[in-house]
Amino acid sequence: MAELVDDFDWDNVGASGFGGNYNPEQRAELEKLYGDTLTTVQEEEVIKGTVVGITDRDVILNIGFKSDGLVPLSEFRDLPELKVGDEVDVFIEDQEDANGQLILSRKKAKIKQAWNAIYAALENDTVLEGVVKRRTKGGLIMEMDGVEAFLPGSQIDVKPIRDFDIYVGRRMEVKVVKINAAFDNVVVSHKVLIEKDLEQQREAILNNLEKGQILEGNIKNMTNFGVFIDLGGVDGLLHITDISWGRIAHPSEALQLDQKLNVVVLDFDEAKKRISLGLKQLTPHPWDSLPADLGPGSRVQGRIVNVADYGAFMEVVPGVEGLIHVSEMSWSQHLRNPQDFIKQGDTVEAVVLTLDREDRKMSLGIKQLTEDPWTRGDFAEKFAVGTKHSGAVRNLTNFGLFVELEEGVDGLVHVSDLSWTKKIKHPSEVVKVGDKLDVVVLELDMPARRLALGVKQLEENPWDTFQTVFTPGSVHKATITEKSDRGAVLELPYGIEGFAYPKGLVKEDGSNAENGESLDFRVTEFSKDDRRIVLSHTAVYNKEDESNRASNSKFAKKAPAGGAAQGEGKLSDLKKPAEKNTLGDLDALSALRDQLAGAERQAGEDRLKARAEAGTPLAGNSPDNAEIQGS
Repeated sequence: MAELVDDFDWDNVGASGFGGNYNPEQRAELEKLYGDTLTTVQEEEVIKGTVVGITDRDVILNIGFKSDGLVPLSEFRDLPELKVGDEVDVFIEDQEDANGQLILSRKKAKIKQAWNAIYAALENDTVLEGVVKRRTKGGLIMEMDGVEAFLPGSQIDVKPIRDFDIYVGRRMEVKVVKINAAFDNVVVSHKVLIEKDLEQQREAILNNLEKGQILEGNIKNMTNFGVFIDLGGVDGLLHITDISWGRIAHPSEALQLDQKLNVVVLDFDEAKKRISLGLKQLTPHPWDSLPADLGPGSRVQGRIVNVADYGAFMEVVPGVEGLIHVSEMSWSQHLRNPQDFIKQGDTVEAVVLTLDREDRKMSLGIKQLTEDPWTRGDFAEKFAVGTKHSGAVRNLTNFGLFVELEEGVDGLVHVSDLSWTKKIKHPSEVVKVGDKLDVVVLELDMPARRLALGVKQLEENPWDTFQTVFTPGSVHKATITEKSDRGAVLELPYGIEGFAYPKGLVKEDGSNAENGESLDFRVTEFSKDDRRIVLSHTAVYNKEDESNRASNSKFAKKAPAGGAAQGEGKLSDLKKPAEKNTLGDLDALSALRDQLAGAERQAGEDRLKARAEAGTPLAGNSPDNAEIQGS
C-alpha cells in the first residue's frame, strides 16, 4: 500500500490548472488534434457518415462525432452491396438519447433530400422521376425517393385515360405543378411533358393543313354528337352526320374508342384552331349507286330510321332515305300521328311516289299497296243514298262531325242532322270522338269524295205528327228549363222543346214564371219547316192576349180579300152565295172545323202514345241514339 505524503502541496497543483503544463505551441497542436477527429453536429441535419461496422440488425456509422451512430439495417434494402468503408447520407435525429447513444436515420435523410429536390424542381421547372405505387379514385400515387405525390388522371396523358391500373409499377417522368407545404401534398403532371413534345408536331400539322387532306388519327373521346380524333398533337371533330351515309343514333354504332382510322379535312378555322373531319366522304355517295330502273311505282323495302310529326323516314339502302308522309300512310282522310301506323326500327314495304336523283329526294307511300276504296267497283252501290251504315266518330267540328265508315271512307254528319227534336249547338254536346254511330247516306259525290250522312233520318220525322198535336190554340203542360232576357225554353210532352216570350210568362197574379215551374201553356205559333213552337202562359187565362198573338203571328194564315180565311171561303162556296149565309150557318161551319181539328189532334196524340207504349221512341230518342240525345 502506497504511503501517503502528509506534507503534499495541493495548492501548488491546483494553481497550474488543467493543461497548465503545456506551453502555447503544445496547446495549439493538441487542439488541432482534437479538431481533426471530432465534428460539431446539429440535430435535423443531413451529413455524410462512413460505415464502420455491419451487424445482423444495425449498421454502425462514424460521422466524426464523439460516438458512433446506429441505423437499422432495414433502411439499406436498396443497397444490397453495402460494405464497411462506404459513405452514405444520414439524418441526425438526436445527438444523445437516454442511453447516451447517437440516433441516425437514412430514411429521413432521403425524404429531406427528396423534398429539397421537389422544391428545386418546382422553382427551376426541372423533371423528376418516380414510380407509380398504386391507383386512387382520381388518379395515381407516385413515390419519389420516399415522398408520395399525386398524379391526377387528367394529367397522365393528353388523351383521356380509362384504365389507370396499367400504369401501376411503371417509372414515369413528371413535373411538379403544385406543393401544399401545410399538408405535405405534391401534385405532379406527366401531360405537360407530352404537350411539349407534341407542340412541334401540332405546329407542323397546322401549318400544312388544308381542306381535302387525308390524315390518320386515333379516336380519343366519344360523345353523343360525334367523336374527337387525335391527329398527332391536334384534335379534330368528326360529327355524327359525317361518320356514315346512313343514319346512326350514336357514334358507338360505327366506331370504337382508340380506333385508328383515316379521315378527310372538311373545314379548318385557323383562328380558333378548330378542325372539322369527315369519314363518309372517303366512300362514294349511295345515291350514285341506286339501280337505274328504280323509279315511281317501284316497290322498295327498308327500315324506319326516324318518325316525325309529319311522317317517317325509311332507309332504302344505307345513306338513301325516303319520306313517307302521314297522308300517304292510310286512305283515311283524317291525318293521325305517324306513331299510330309505324314505329322506329320497323321494316316496312312502300311504293316510290317521286324520285329526284339530282336533289337526292324520294317520297314513298304505304297506302298505295292497297286499293283505293273510292275506286272500287262496288263503292257506288255499297254507299248509295239511303243505305245504312255504322262507323266511328273521328273528328268533331263546329258544324258537325266526321264518321269513318271504313278505312279511307269518311262522311260528314251536319249538326242539323243529329236530332229531330233538339237544337244542338255543337256535336260535343251529344257525342265524343271514338263513339260508334249509326248513320244513313244522304248524299254521295264520288268525284269530290264526299259523303253526307244523317242520324235523325234513321227515324221518321215526328214533326208530321207534332203539327196535329200542337195546333195553335191548344193547351199543354210544359216545364221551364232555361230562362233569359229574350224568353224561356220550355220542355213539352214527347221530348219536344218550345219557346215563350217574356210577355207570355206573366202569371194571372201578375208574377213571372220562374225556371223549373210547370204550367199550362197555349200554342200561339207552330212551324213544321222551322221546327219552332211558340207558347204563352198568359194566353191561357187572357183571351184577348190569345187573339192578339194569333193575329200578329208571322205564321198565321192570311185571310183573302173577302175577309174570311182561305179554308172557310172554300167551305162556304159549297153552300150558298156568301152574302146569303146566316149566322147559324157560320157557327155550324166553325163547329165542324173545330170538330175536325180536334179529331185530327186526338189521332196524333194516340199515335204518339202508341209509339211510346210499343217501345218505339221518337227519332233522336231511340236506345241506339241515346248518346246523341243525351237522354
